[in-house]
Amino acid sequence: MPPQNGYSSNSVSVNESEDTEPLIGNNTVPPQCCSARLSLAIMMFFGFSVVYGLRVNLSVAMVAMVNTTNPTPALNSSIIHECPVPPHGKDNTSQNVTQPDRIPQYPWDSEIQGWLLGAFFFGYLCTQIPGGYLSGHYGGSIFLGGGVLGTAFLTMLTPLAAQWGPYWLFTLRALEGFGEGVTFPAMMAMWARWAPPLERSRLMTLSGSGANFGAFVALPLTAYICQSWGWPTVFYCCGGAGCVWAIFWFLIVSDDPRTHRRISEEERDYIINSIGPQGTGHGWSVPLLPMLMSVPLWAIIISQMCSNWSYYTLLTSLPTYMNNVLHFDLKSNAFMSALPYLGALLFSVLSGIIADSLIEKELLSITAVRKLFTITGLLLPAAFLVAVGYAGCSSTLAVTLLTLSSTIGGTSAAGVFINQIDIAPRYAGVLLGITNTFGTIPGVVAPIVTGYLTEDHSLAGWRKVFWVAAAVSASGALFYIVFGSGKTQKWAMTEEERAMAERKRPASTST
Repeated sequence: MPPQNGYSSNSVSVNESEDTEPLIGNNTVPPQCCSARLSLAIMMFFGFSVVYGLRVNLSVAMVAMVNTTNPTPALNSSIIHECPVPPHGKDNTSQNVTQPDRIPQYPWDSEIQGWLLGAFFFGYLCTQIPGGYLSGHYGGSIFLGGGVLGTAFLTMLTPLAAQWGPYWLFTLRALEGFGEGVTFPAMMAMWARWAPPLERSRLMTLSGSGANFGAFVALPLTAYICQSWGWPTVFYCCGGAGCVWAIFWFLIVSDDPRTHRRISEEERDYIINSIGPQGTGHGWSVPLLPMLMSVPLWAIIISQMCSNWSYYTLLTSLPTYMNNVLHFDLKSNAFMSALPYLGALLFSVLSGIIADSLIEKELLSITAVRKLFTITGLLLPAAFLVAVGYAGCSSTLAVTLLTLSSTIGGTSAAGVFINQIDIAPRYAGVLLGITNTFGTIPGVVAPIVTGYLTEDHSLAGWRKVFWVAAAVSASGALFYIVFGSGKTQKWAMTEEERAMAERKRPASTST
């Protein structure tokens, strides 16, 4: 039965079969090219490129900031060098990365480095839920733009904090995470008002893939800047880029298609009618208890936590693995560390296009599509991570397996990572805040665990790291297969939708 008034049947969950019904009626769909919604996706793409540049710059700069990886080993401990050092250079684990004159370097061991790399996520945890809640009420543009701007400004203070000591740098990185924590929930809250149901996957994966693009560009660029002008310049450049982006964001973007100054009337009506009542703010009241009791929400939480363990392990610790085990020089290290994110970028965008096509053509239900891309994005990468642990000293094989793992992992972007807007469009920002809060815990714990497991820089230690990441990721995939859903939950429905559901129920029972 086609939906009435052009509203998305995805936002009116009347019965169990609606997961397979078409999402909008036969309304004319304005082209995406040059549209306001595509412009928003592109601005978000570059915004999250900056966000991840700000997040990962320390991972590479750390190699240049420390004068050795383990400057003062204990008398009864030893550093294991299992892989041969290239003949053109000395062992990177005992050699300083050359820096220009007057650029300081610090004697931080692997444990301190692990804490510093994880510090960002301590602050990141705190603002996810408040950011999602406030974005759903007020609109997300001010929070996304303000979060990037604040983090960019703090990033430029990194050299000063490092000079004062690791405790100051830890605090600064935590504050950066505090500012950046609102960005992803704000994005989800904005797409709840902007993304037509049949375009959700492609618009959201395009905007979110900016994170992979940011990592891909920032990692080698950071290495080049470190060696050319010194590691402090990295933080000035990344911070400056964030400030410039924020200016354009506040000039171009609007919270809602109803208030956008340059949107066409045709596109505005299409977006509003296709989203329906779910495209409005949720006010101050949210159904918190039903949310916390929702099994599909917990499926998202658990699977994202498990997936993020692998992601954050690679994001924060891969440059260290490239340096200490495979002995790449800084520039080669950064490029090889960035390569996996290029594949993830391409596959995440492609998966969004395919997911929308499967839903639009009614080949698979929303639930089936989300589970399909979650399985491929978590299970297959886990197998490749295990294989990395047995690649030994073969740098070519290790980089190939890591790239395959991250590339295929990009398909999860059209799976569990946008599932919040399926089960509760109006509360998508709040839900993303909740899921990202739990999903950030691995960002805190994984670098610390990696630091402890790899204190001797041995292949056996890194093999444990990859095994743990793979096992956690596979567990998340299996949990989501059993408990995940793409149906809008009853507690997320508006009063108007409940009334429509009540009117439809007698008709359906009479037939």
